[in-house]
Amino acid sequence: MNNKIKRLGDAELEIMMILWCSAEPITSNCILDQIQGKRKWVLSTLMTSLARLAEKEFVHCDRKTRTNLYSTLITENEYKIQESKTFLEKLYGNSLQSLITNLYSNKVIDHADLKELQEYLNQLEREKK
Repeated sequence: MNNKIKRLGDAELEIMMILWCSAEPITSNCILDQIQGKRKWVLSTLMTSLARLAEKEFVHCDRKTRTNLYSTLITENEYKIQESKTFLEKLYGNSLQSLITNLYSNKVIDHADLKELQEYLNQLEREKK
């Protein structure tokens, strides 16, 4: 994993979500078909975004055949880890307690969510022993 993975814009993230869901490398037309419900893009717009993703080292374009095939260079999990760390650092000073407190006090999560979290933490402790 890169030391510092670059951030993705919303449109780039949508493209990456499609690529991450694909078990095999896919064509730009396949990506365009899947993104059409979310964005009104033409192929040239998608190609520009794919080129940017390649520059950021998120995707690889295999040009060995007549059809360019796109695949990911960074896993979804690698990206989520980096984004989660950045989010927690920037907004909550690395304090998970501050994050949970904010979510609970603003009714984003409720008591049932806290109970579920506590059960998960208890399970982790049991597995640790």
